[in-house]
Amino acid sequence: MSNSSFNSAKSRNPENGYVTIDSDPEKTDRTSAGDTEFLELEAILPTLASQLPDAPEIEQLKAWKQDLGWLSTLRQASRVLMAAIAPETFRVTYANDYFCRFFGMESTSTGFLHQEITLFDLFSNLEEAKVRQWYRRHLLYQFLRQRYAIDCQKPDYIEEPITLSVKSALHPEPRSIQFWLNSHGLKVSFADAIADNLSNLSNLSNLSNLSNLSNLSNFLPSSLTAEKTSESQWSDPEQLESLVKNITPDHYRVNGFLLLEAFDVTIEKQMQQIIQMLTGRESILKPEGFRQLDRAMRSLFRADKTLFLSAEQDPARLFSKTESQKLSVISYSRESLQGSHFQQAADSHQISHIPDLRLDAPTECDRQLLESGICSLLLLPLVIDIGHHDNKNNGKNQQTMGLVGLASNQPNHFHQMDLHNAKQLISPFTVALRQALQQRTTSFNNIHPSVEARFVEEAERRSWGLPPEPIVFKNVYPLYGISDIRGSSQERNRAIQKDLLAQYELGIKIVEAVCESQKSDLVQQLRLDLLEQIEHLKEGITVDSEVTATEYLQNNLEIYFDYFAECSASAAEAVQAYTEACANEHQCVYQARARYDETLNQINQCLRETWESWQEKMQKIIPHYCDIECTDGIDHMIYAGKSIDADFCLFHLRSLRYEQLKAVCDCARTAFKIQQNYDTQLQLTHLILVQDTSLDIFHDEKTERLFDVGGTRDTRYEIVKKRIDKGVDQRSQERITQPGMLTLVYSTNKEWEEYQKYLCYLSRDGWVESKIQYGNVEPLQGVTGLKFARVRVLP
Repeated sequence: MSNSSFNSAKSRNPENGYVTIDSDPEKTDRTSAGDTEFLELEAILPTLASQLPDAPEIEQLKAWKQDLGWLSTLRQASRVLMAAIAPETFRVTYANDYFCRFFGMESTSTGFLHQEITLFDLFSNLEEAKVRQWYRRHLLYQFLRQRYAIDCQKPDYIEEPITLSVKSALHPEPRSIQFWLNSHGLKVSFADAIADNLSNLSNLSNLSNLSNLSNLSNFLPSSLTAEKTSESQWSDPEQLESLVKNITPDHYRVNGFLLLEAFDVTIEKQMQQIIQMLTGRESILKPEGFRQLDRAMRSLFRADKTLFLSAEQDPARLFSKTESQKLSVISYSRESLQGSHFQQAADSHQISHIPDLRLDAPTECDRQLLESGICSLLLLPLVIDIGHHDNKNNGKNQQTMGLVGLASNQPNHFHQMDLHNAKQLISPFTVALRQALQQRTTSFNNIHPSVEARFVEEAERRSWGLPPEPIVFKNVYPLYGISDIRGSSQERNRAIQKDLLAQYELGIKIVEAVCESQKSDLVQQLRLDLLEQIEHLKEGITVDSEVTATEYLQNNLEIYFDYFAECSASAAEAVQAYTEACANEHQCVYQARARYDETLNQINQCLRETWESWQEKMQKIIPHYCDIECTDGIDHMIYAGKSIDADFCLFHLRSLRYEQLKAVCDCARTAFKIQQNYDTQLQLTHLILVQDTSLDIFHDEKTERLFDVGGTRDTRYEIVKKRIDKGVDQRSQERITQPGMLTLVYSTNKEWEEYQKYLCYLSRDGWVESKIQYGNVEPLQGVTGLKFARVRVLP
């Protein structure tokens, strides 16, 4: 190679002294080669050094070759993902070997790529608009540094990395990649047309003139002046961000490349995900939580199976997932686990690594694991501190509650990094275990004490990952009663009507005041419309009147209040009176309804207190389930039987029935007092539904109720319960429930004979009159053959 050839192959850059290697023009265009010459230099240095005679330049080339040798190692052996990205197009022009292998790209010996691949092809979930915004921030940062030597503080949004999930040719599952873009390889200057306009500006003090240049109006804010310009102002993130929004990339010449540096942070993300699962509110030992944790653990440790050993009780239970994704549970007595790898890990309170189970399977449990295909194990003991102290353990007494096991079908599968990651997970696992133990009694909310034990038992089963089992109480006797406010809907309708009429009258006063101050046909028509609406309201209201009547005022009257208030002083006063009357959370006149709501709440509260005082006495007879609901009155549902309390017998059942009658009579007496104390016309009726046959109840987690009934026979009882308070006498067609009276509804003579005695007892004790009214209930939809008996409750 001649000297002339050498001189044609290189030239000096007068600004920075770099050697620029001439190359294929197409390649130069593909790589945006403003500053990538040092990458190509690596490829041609050996040829240049071997063919040129000794000369100072040859020695310099040899020195460069030695200095740049580390670049070749960096490109070939680095575990950091590195690539050069062309500005504007975001095309990947150069990448190290690991980057190419990771994304399955073809690479060359120099690292330059011939494929047309952009950043968005590699990161499919990367938002292009966000990247271009990021790019404009880099442009501004480098422009201020290079053009005006302003050393502004690099904003956090430039330094902050982006983490994305990507597909990799090296891994079967998506990987989490964290990457940065570095813009130090960019040369940023004004485009030629704008640079000509700047020929008369020589330093930063002339920056105040920039805002007068139309070509720069999209770059610098007009408020910027020479006096205000300072490095501290340029370092203000808000100042820089306002400039970024106005950047027009076409105004700048950009040479060079963006450097992308990325790391595979999948393991760190998986660790964070697992720790979040373990320390979250929901127990990870519930079925769905266990499945999610199993997937995450197997992915992190490349394991074939996750095991969980419950060591709290004897026998211990080993939980794992089968190939069909079902939960497998095997019980082992503590005696049979003596000497096992599980027992050794539990006793040591430390992580135990079994590299090859084939060489050491001392117990039946170990041998069963080996027969299932497991060859290596990693065991994490879950240890908690228990209440009392032990001087041998620094004042703490520790107990192993369980072990988490990671299993692989390959021997020597787990390495030192796996042990390190497992050690970090012991503390979060222990927190999750403690939380699971606490949730045994809180998995089901608002559970009645009489049935709590069964719910706690089911919560405990689920805490270990077992599939749910139905919570059923068989052969329980129902005792249902209701104290209903008669005519509460009509009373509320009257309150609604009264409030609406009051509000419309206030509206009429506004319109009449406006009519007195000016003549307006539109206002006159509005007045007639309001009068027509008032007449409709006086006739009565419908279901939707409360909403539609108020909306009418909002859309046809209130929208003119600003104008009406300026018409005259009297109109302004009328508007103010209307506004003040509606100044509440409902934004309408709500006086009559407020009194109704207060009275209804007082009635419900008094009835509830009365019933609860009787419930305390009834629970002493025999523990039983009782649920009450307060709406327009109060209704109660009692279930009693051997499946709730094993000591239950016929005497308890009849005692509860008699006490139920007395409790409802007392609620009737409470209603009498309410009518006197609150001066209300609301009256209460009282009913008890009799059923002598038992039924089965079960807990359905999909419904709001704690219990539902099962079976056709039991469903009939629920139908009657929902419809009976509206039942009528088949002969007189009047309601079977009457104010101040207790109504019993029954089906058979046997039921009546029992309750007839109870009515005699109540009459003897002064609760009810001795006179009993009888009748048949008009057939309900799907229910026939019901009868009723009715007595008046004494004050």
